[in-house]
This record gives sequence, structure tokens and C-alpha cells, in this order.
Amino acid sequence: MAKDPARWVEFIDQAATFGARYSATNHMLLMFQAEERGIEPRYFLPYGNKQKTSGWLAVGRQVRAGEAAFKVWAPITRRPTEEEATEWEAAGRKVKRDSRGRPAVQVVGFRLMNTFELSQTDGEPFDVPTVQRIRRIKAAAATPALLTGDDPTGAYDDVVDLIEAAGYSFALVPPRTGYLRGANGVTVTGPGLRVVQVRDDVDAPQRLKTTVHELAHIRCGHTDSDGDLHRGRMETEAESVAHLVCRALGLDSRAYSDAYVFGWADGDLDLIKACAETVLRVSKQILTDLTPADTDAGTGEVDGFPAAA
Repeated sequence: MAKDPARWVEFIDQAATFGARYSATNHMLLMFQAEERGIEPRYFLPYGNKQKTSGWLAVGRQVRAGEAAFKVWAPITRRPTEEEATEWEAAGRKVKRDSRGRPAVQVVGFRLMNTFELSQTDGEPFDVPTVQRIRRIKAAAATPALLTGDDPTGAYDDVVDLIEAAGYSFALVPPRTGYLRGANGVTVTGPGLRVVQVRDDVDAPQRLKTTVHELAHIRCGHTDSDGDLHRGRMETEAESVAHLVCRALGLDSRAYSDAYVFGWADGDLDLIKACAETVLRVSKQILTDLTPADTDAGTGEVDGFPAAA
């Protein structure tokens, strides 16, 4: 990915298939393992407990005998001792504490955990609970609309609500007016100023993608960066989040221009990983906010396993 922008687009597209359910680290682990096995991954869950209330067993499917588990990092949580907490703080590690100053239950490490892909299981029919499917079920939409200038997701108003909930005003304005200049959208901050503007003359799919792009700037912390982040990185993160979220919602947002993708990173793997972590984290937050409560998924679990590394 650090050398080839096309691989970044591939990474984002696969993350969209999973609905940004995993951290960047675990997403990469799953992709690597799936590629080694020649599997096109669709959905992962753990085997399930004896009570059949979790994992694949909860949805009436059984992992076939002899199937090798995929490995992901799962957090270990407990309340550290005061001695441990003091030692961590002395080393510069942040320690969560409760209202009385005691160390709170928190992530203290990670362990490898088994999970299995849908193709490794047999049993009851299983519809992957994608964000797109859940929204359509809740909206009682009979047939998805084709991309002929209309937005098939019904998410635009919800995205605007998220922008306004973050304390920004939102407006559709004619091109090259307001703060737009030559842009499709813009987020402006300053003393007493928190404004998002998007062109009013674009088709509904582009309007949605641009609005998500501006929300991504807010959620990625770009508006609070004080100029310490490279503009190329900020645009890569915001556009990647917009592409991932739109794909997960069922809108083919088209592969975006590679012109700025990773030009700022110069092949630096640490920067690429930091960018990937931000994109996956923010995309997951946005998709969670846009996903109605799903009572049909069957597992009662967000990721099928605890929050990932």
C-alpha cells in the first residue's frame, strides 16, 4: 500500500465490505490470511459458546470440522492494581481512573483469538448484516434504486444531522459562493465560526459523498490540527472515509483520483498505518451512527468478538 495507491483503494473497498467493523491492524491480518488461503472474505464470527448464544452457533451455522481459524487480536480488559497504574503513568502511559481516583477497568493487553469466515461454515441461510442491508430493511425499501442521479442510501439527512450535532452549521450553496471557491465542499473554522458548505448543483450521490467527506474532516480531527498535519494526508483520510462509508451504504462512489493519495507519505509505512487506523476508526464511528439498531443479526455482538487491537 505504501508503494501503490491502487492497493490502498483495494484496502478501503474491502473495509467497506466489512462495514469498517475491524481495526486497521485486524483488517490487515484478515486480508493477509484470506489472500494466502484464496478466500474472498465476506463475514467473520467466532465459533460460538456452548449455549449457542454467540458466534456462528447463534445464527444456526456450524464451523466445518478441520477448518483452520483466522487469527485476530482481541483486547484483554481488567482493573490494574495501583502499583501497575503508577508504573504505567510513570512510563507515560495513560491510565483510566474512576471518580474516586482508582484505576478503572481498561485494556491491559491483547491476545490472539479465533474467528471463522462464512465460507468455512454450513447450516441455516445467512444474510451478511451489512450497513446497506440494515438501513434498507428499516426503511422497508423493496428494491434498491439504481444510480441514475438519485441517492439510493437515504443517508444524506442523517449525515447532515451528524455534522450539526458536532456544532457546525450546514448549508447547500451555489458553486463558487460563500467559502467554496472552486471546491465541491468545505469546512471552515475560526473564532465563532464552524461552517460546512456543499455545492447545491451536484447530483444527489455526489452531494452525499461530499457531505460525508466534510464530516470526515471533522471526525478525523483535521479542523483542530492547527496546521500540523500535511494537507495531502488530511485529504487522503477524508476522501478514503467518504469512499468507504458510501460503498458500505450501497453507493458506488467510484475510485477517487490517485493524484494526492500517498504523495505526502513518500512510502513511510508508519504514516500509512497511522492513516489506515484513522480511516477505519472514523469510518466505523460514522457507520455505527448511521446504522439503525439491528435486531435480526442474531449474535448480539458488534464485531462477533470484543473490540479489536
